[in-house]
Amino acid sequence: MSQRRRGIKWRTIGPPLLLIAPSLFLVGVFIYGLIIANTYTSMRDAHTVAQYQGVKETSFVGFSNYVELFGDADFQHSLTNLLLFSVAFLVGTLVLGFIWAWLLERPIRGEGFFRSVFLFPMAVSFIASGVVWKWLLNSGTGDQAKGLNRLFQMVGLGFLENSWTANITYGVLAVALPAIWQLSGYVMALFLAGFRGVSNDLREAARVDGASEWQLYRHIIFPQLSAVALSAVIIIGHMAMKSFDLIMAVTDQRTYSTKVPAIDMYNYMTSGDYSNAAAVGTILLVIVAVLVVPYLIHDAKQRQ
Repeated sequence: MSQRRRGIKWRTIGPPLLLIAPSLFLVGVFIYGLIIANTYTSMRDAHTVAQYQGVKETSFVGFSNYVELFGDADFQHSLTNLLLFSVAFLVGTLVLGFIWAWLLERPIRGEGFFRSVFLFPMAVSFIASGVVWKWLLNSGTGDQAKGLNRLFQMVGLGFLENSWTANITYGVLAVALPAIWQLSGYVMALFLAGFRGVSNDLREAARVDGASEWQLYRHIIFPQLSAVALSAVIIIGHMAMKSFDLIMAVTDQRTYSTKVPAIDMYNYMTSGDYSNAAAVGTILLVIVAVLVVPYLIHDAKQRQ
């Protein structure tokens, strides 16, 4: 009897398990397996190519690589840049995306054209747009002015000229400009879908009850966009944390004013310091996980 039950149970769960087994294997090996391998490398003293390849001996050093990184002034500067870039990127895309969606939410002539214009930058790669923005954000002033600085001179706004990415403290904020330009349209699409998802019957009922347009948006429509806003924050936030190609295109890996942990990881790796490169990668993974995991838990609870 028990064998028959086991046979029925296997026929029930066996085919689904066999179907997802290849995916589980690939995910287990190439995602979680490599995460474990990366974390293990970050806890060894493999700071040269010879050590990493086994020509020279290495030893397990635990969290000492992390302690040295967090105590390094250059890495602290990278973390500060990451925070500045992430906040500027997040706030800029949310504000612009929300305003554009709010304007397009009310039927206007040429809505399809404007929607396409706002979404077009998202279709351009960060490398391609970075090359253009590298010229626009040229730090030359006066007779050497180019890009935006030259435009400010031509329209009589010379007082707006600045060093852009060459500014040691706030140079990374200049790199946030092309990022905001490129992703605001995506956030607009998210909010526009949220606006269009609010029932017209709900709007009409509020108007019948005497609600003004501002009260309608403030008390009925805006609260229903909270899930959309949270999704936008998670998506843009984790993209900001992993930013690499745009920064490399606008400046390069040697520019101190715009370097972030991802740039440090690249520099460590290319110089053969695989342990510190792995440590920076693990730090970025933890930062992204802190942002994403609570959202996934919240989303799972809402689905239940």
